[in-house]
Amino acid sequence: MSEPEFDRRMLEALVCPETRAPLSYDAKAQELISKAAHLAYPIRNGIPIMLVDEARKLD
Repeated sequence: MSEPEFDRRMLEALVCPETRAPLSYDAKAQELISKAAHLAYPIRNGIPIMLVDEARKLD
């Protein structure tokens, strides 16, 4: 059974909780990217995890 798809329409409503900046979607990594905060928020089972503590730091 495959994981549920992330609904790209959610991108219109979601912003980075740290900076309130827009996010971009990385389909391959299943992450939402905040370039402003240099963070990648994971998407698990189609649900974005918008917690700074769960985010991966970007170089």
